[in-house]
Amino acid sequence: MRTNLAVKYPDPTNNEGVATMRTKPIDQLRRSVLSCLLWEDSFYESGVIIADRIKTLVHECDPSDVMSLAVQVRGEMKLRHAPLLLVRELARHPKKPKIANTLASVIQRADELAEFVSLYWQEKKQPLSKQVKLGLAKAFTKFNAYSLAKYNRDGAVKLKDVLFLCHAKPQDEEQAALWKQLIAGTLPSPDTWEVALSAGADKKATFERLIAEGKLGSLALLRNLRNMEQAGVNKAIVGSALIADAAKSKALPFRYIAAARACPAWEPMIDLAMQESMKVMSNLTGRTIVLVDVSPSMAVKLSAKSDLTRIDAACALAILVRGICDDARVFAFSNTIGEVPPRNGMALADAIKVTVPSNGTLLGKAVAHVNAIGYDRLIVITDEESQDAVGGHNATGYIINVATGKHGVGYGEWTKISGFSEAIITYIQACEKIVP
Repeated sequence: MRTNLAVKYPDPTNNEGVATMRTKPIDQLRRSVLSCLLWEDSFYESGVIIADRIKTLVHECDPSDVMSLAVQVRGEMKLRHAPLLLVRELARHPKKPKIANTLASVIQRADELAEFVSLYWQEKKQPLSKQVKLGLAKAFTKFNAYSLAKYNRDGAVKLKDVLFLCHAKPQDEEQAALWKQLIAGTLPSPDTWEVALSAGADKKATFERLIAEGKLGSLALLRNLRNMEQAGVNKAIVGSALIADAAKSKALPFRYIAAARACPAWEPMIDLAMQESMKVMSNLTGRTIVLVDVSPSMAVKLSAKSDLTRIDAACALAILVRGICDDARVFAFSNTIGEVPPRNGMALADAIKVTVPSNGTLLGKAVAHVNAIGYDRLIVITDEESQDAVGGHNATGYIINVATGKHGVGYGEWTKISGFSEAIITYIQACEKIVP
């Protein structure tokens, strides 16, 4: 009897039971991370399962690939906790990679210094590795008095604790004096709207002053629109600031949708700012078709504290694509498919959600439908949990995954992209500038 026989393993399946292709660990890790708000549950998986899968996959990948991914996730996709977890797992990778520079690059906000140490000690309190100390020390030198004061919070791990742990060396006497203030608890209070309002300052006057002095960035503006409306801040002042900041805004597209939902009375100027922010992006030429998944699994919230869902993120991307395409048609699909009226901005998001009923996911059927129409570029925005097999496209095809499921259908001849940042559009533009 022979025992040395070839073993054929079945192809993996997605959460709907449809067969998918095997992929490399780094591709699985990329899929799990680029749309991940860490420890947040999705429609099919718990946040704990997703985080555990990320930890396991890090150890199956080449450390240099994971380091590059961590920098991309933080810098381009603007996620905060997922890249910290990647670096934390790299710190115990069996190949012992040099991660100091990666950690310093990933930490872009002062509170992430303490957040990383807290994550490092999540399972048990233990000494920090040499590379982690070097990375934290390098990151510490990036932050000025305003940043340290703003994020010097009373958590289990404080900023001064991190300073003691990593033995950072100040770059000059001014920074040395600043760190002494941090240790002594004598940092001057930062001039933020939170500090001003907690001190009893008039809300209307405070917001108008901070806007005039340029101390409210675009993201802070978006997050505080309802507060400003309720305080009676001059709408014209707010609108001018939103428009002025739009071109350089770091706000993700779905942030504008969240702002409009929180402050519906000001939606027109929010919509205008969102569309203004697209003008700095290069146009996509040719005929484009966008397929947006409106199935039930797309209705899951992006986070437990958020009112936004994956369909909101998908709609934001559809708005962005339509805004920069010379010729774009948008279709919504679940078990059926329907063309969305040719609208722009917030009106397009509203129309996408009501074009077809949300009853399952037949992505293969939807792709076949638009293949019969013809296009130069097909962009599918989905969580890839299709109930049918997905065939090929007729020209250039992209599947944008806004979820974190273990397996999906966007492989083979499709260009696979994960996440819901505007960096996705930049990536598509870069891909199409490549000459074979």
